[in-house]
Amino acid sequence: MSSRLSKLLTDREKARMSKSSDEAVSMHSLLVLGIMLLVCVLLTYIIPAGTYQRYTDTGTGIELVDTESFQFIERTPPGLIDVFKSLTLGLQKGSDIVFYLLIVGGMFGVINATGALNIGIANLLRLLKNKEWLLIPVMMTAFGCGSAFCANYEEYLVFVPLMLACCITAGFDSLTAVAVIFLSATAGYAGGMTNAFTVGKAQEIAALPLYSGFGYRLQIFIILLGTAVVYVTVRAIRMKKRPKLSIVYAFDRKYNADTHLNLSRIPKMTARHTITLVIFLAGLIYAVSMVIIKGYYVDELAAIFIMTSIAAGISGGLSPNKICRSFVSGCKDMLLPCLIIGFVNSSILILQDANIMDTILYAFAAAVNHVPKSVAPAVMFALHDVFNIFVPSGSAQASVTMPLMIPIADSIGMTRQAAVVAYQLGDALTNALSPTSGEVLAAIAICRVPFSKWVRYLLPLFIIWFVTSAVFATAAAFTRLGPF
Repeated sequence: MSSRLSKLLTDREKARMSKSSDEAVSMHSLLVLGIMLLVCVLLTYIIPAGTYQRYTDTGTGIELVDTESFQFIERTPPGLIDVFKSLTLGLQKGSDIVFYLLIVGGMFGVINATGALNIGIANLLRLLKNKEWLLIPVMMTAFGCGSAFCANYEEYLVFVPLMLACCITAGFDSLTAVAVIFLSATAGYAGGMTNAFTVGKAQEIAALPLYSGFGYRLQIFIILLGTAVVYVTVRAIRMKKRPKLSIVYAFDRKYNADTHLNLSRIPKMTARHTITLVIFLAGLIYAVSMVIIKGYYVDELAAIFIMTSIAAGISGGLSPNKICRSFVSGCKDMLLPCLIIGFVNSSILILQDANIMDTILYAFAAAVNHVPKSVAPAVMFALHDVFNIFVPSGSAQASVTMPLMIPIADSIGMTRQAAVVAYQLGDALTNALSPTSGEVLAAIAICRVPFSKWVRYLLPLFIIWFVTSAVFATAAAFTRLGPF
């Protein structure tokens, strides 16, 4: 089994990442999140402390917030030890997701070691000669579905070097590589039809049937993904015709010229490659179907992916030792996303322990309560979008905000399903634009382009997405999207 392409990409990536630090063009994602942590610490000395009373809903057993119980209390800012202790506590708080990501990373490590995925995509690119733009809708649909159904996001970092090589070879630019992966993933999270971390968690808190409202979320996914596909494809075709129009033309010439693939030397697909890809896709399809049918969550999904890893490794011709080494190597690729989760949770813990999180939520609630009911859904969505900058973890944001948003939705006559839609859209959009989105920061760091260039590239699409999402949030409320 040949994995020359995979090895080539790995070696080139290591070479790029080992260049001197004076060539760096963006801050490390952990540095950005560290700054955010310090900002949260500073806020504990500025924002007054306050608290809500919680109660357990007798009908559902879910803990909600008494919206009338807020009161200010004595400020309790963290000490030096508390700040650094929050990092380990943050990792412990997200341990279920951390270990799930490690297993997913391990699975991709085994798949990559077989060479099947890399060689398959590279051969697809060769087949699309003079029609390379078709690669964009195909890959964006695949990545988007992975996010919408399986909650994939951080895992996609392992595809960045390959997608960068494919885009540069096709005559596109490095921003196209990031966009193909993470704009489709963002659209997937916005739809989130069976996303256990966002829609699943929020619906659990709202006491809604798991993954109810599937059809409405599918419409959201199709519209947002379709818009992104058109945006990225049109821009990529234009850049291919006139490369100097790219806002990262100089960066790509300096840093990414060596990623160009020689398509005449790519190994051909073999029967082993094909079988391995079939096993990989079958594992993903089975995971999605069990999420829908039986409500599988991270533990069951992790078990499926471990089995997929073993079966794919065997079909790919890997020895037992090679499977284990590749699995561990894949886990290493997920180290940064796992640390990002810990840093994000540490910021949340700082705000909660200093009793200012409830004060922020109080301002959040006041904004929703003091606008006309006709615009309340759009305001709720927009506030979630801003809140997502400080709490970029979807499951963490649901745990913090939904116990308050559900009673507010009940009080203004807005269905709980509509409140979940406003949350899921707000949680998703700023993932692609926020400086606290560690995955995007890591991706553009691999491609060696500044964050400012990414913002400039994305901003027109983000505005379209924002307006479209506000309309969807409002329509969900006005049509009284159910159940209840």
